[in-house]
Amino acid sequence: MAELERPRLKVGYIPIIDCAAIVLADELGAYERQGLEVEIRREVSWANVRDKLALGTLDASHILAPLPLALTLGIDSVSVPMINAMTLQVNGNALTLSQSLWREMEDTAPELVGGGHAPLVARALAAVVAKRAAAGAPQIVLASVFPYSVQNYMVRLWLSSGGLDPDRDVRLTVVPPPHTVAHLSAKVIDGYCVGEPWNQRAVALGIGRIALTGPDIWRGMPEKVLGVTEAWAEKHPNTLKALIKALIEACLWLDDPANRPEAARVLSSPRYLNTPVEVLSRTLDMPDFHVFQRNAANFPWRSHADWFLAQMIRWGQVAPGIDVKATSDRVYRTDIYRAAALEMGVACPEVDRLPPGGHGEPVMPPMDAEPKQFPIRLRSGEQS
Repeated sequence: MAELERPRLKVGYIPIIDCAAIVLADELGAYERQGLEVEIRREVSWANVRDKLALGTLDASHILAPLPLALTLGIDSVSVPMINAMTLQVNGNALTLSQSLWREMEDTAPELVGGGHAPLVARALAAVVAKRAAAGAPQIVLASVFPYSVQNYMVRLWLSSGGLDPDRDVRLTVVPPPHTVAHLSAKVIDGYCVGEPWNQRAVALGIGRIALTGPDIWRGMPEKVLGVTEAWAEKHPNTLKALIKALIEACLWLDDPANRPEAARVLSSPRYLNTPVEVLSRTLDMPDFHVFQRNAANFPWRSHADWFLAQMIRWGQVAPGIDVKATSDRVYRTDIYRAAALEMGVACPEVDRLPPGGHGEPVMPPMDAEPKQFPIRLRSGEQS
């Protein structure tokens, strides 16, 4: 059946800065220029997004970069083949700790916390963990936004770099992004890893301290992607291509520094992030912290998917025997993105993968190694 000339779509987003392309494509008229009528829908959690995509309530959504892989493998509570059609942003998250935990780290290991070096800060936390364990005090509780998220893997890698076992030495939990500040304020958690603006919000309220930013662990980490079910993509190839083109236009606009003040103003609206414009400006003005299009930021690198799958194997989320390459190739659809980008006149990499370490990603230990025995070596590298 032929597609409608003006398809009507429901596209979801979570209120984080990396939803900006979804929002600005609407505000700038990019959807309309591609012949699309799009209703963007604010959602409350990644589980909510996952369920609505699976049920067809949403046609597409801003989604965590590793989640389409987990859904396709059937290792989450919902099993549905998904694709990543493009990356929506690179970088943009941070690790925020409560002020009280940070003071405890300063008191326990003052020589380790001053330089912002990720493994040293992790070792300061390890000193607090050991002190609390000796005193019989409660474990430190750290939150990420979803089990299959960049943020979860970022926390685990960081803890491991300080010699901590993420599954034994601290308690990890999940909190939806918009609720992280409230949970920290209520002392339900001691810290969290989340996309902006929820780190800057905690700082502005005086309840949190940004211990590390995402680039301190991996400069060029893919954050969120455009997710659709595999079945929807096969049924609506032209609509998907038009959607990608509209989002590329918005990403190009967002990467122009002259447009960042207007982006902050639009996103601050109660309809979107409901956050003071000065808080959004503070994070959007940070150099190279929010990358929307340049340096092939939108390209769905299959080597990124390989890395996420290695994390899932590493942390026991999926069996080691999965076919990593076949799964990455199925889910991260470089062919679909290239076709859309070509029509926009946007250059794409000629290859689908870079060699391990080619994106500047953290170096992984052997798959059978214990985190406590083989701390993960963190290194920063420029985005490829």
